[in-house]
Amino acid sequence: MQIWIDADACPVEAKEVLYKVSKRLQIRITLVANQMMWIPKSNLIHFELVKAGADVADRRIVELLNAGDLVISSDIPLAANAVARGATVLDPRGEELNADNVGSRLAARNLMDELRGSGMETGGPAAYSARNKQDFANQLDRLLTKLSARQSPTKNAGL
Repeated sequence: MQIWIDADACPVEAKEVLYKVSKRLQIRITLVANQMMWIPKSNLIHFELVKAGADVADRRIVELLNAGDLVISSDIPLAANAVARGATVLDPRGEELNADNVGSRLAARNLMDELRGSGMETGGPAAYSARNKQDFANQLDRLLTKLSARQSPTKNAGL
């Protein structure tokens, strides 16, 4: 399993949690962005710079991920594509996006996009808070435990 981070929009606080988790659990993470950014020196932490443009980083993540990987993003279209490829998605506020909920989230996002396009002011998300960081860290821990259990064969299978 690998963790893919939609790094342009991921809050620094969430990235810091991911760096610690990568080191503690020895999980490879790759940040994908269209601008350079600092990452800690580690054989487990990688950065991929993509060209500027709408959805270039998103397409690159979907192209590279494997079923069973974890994607960190608040981008709903990216989440829908990643889930369709067998990945699990966690947004930086701690909400898991999966086959059960990503379709309705995508429909709501598209509706809001249409409303904004027609001139309606819909507001944006609240500022990232300490509570968001804690929710993210807690859900990340639960998801990694669940995903690791899926990938590890049971030692006593068939006994």
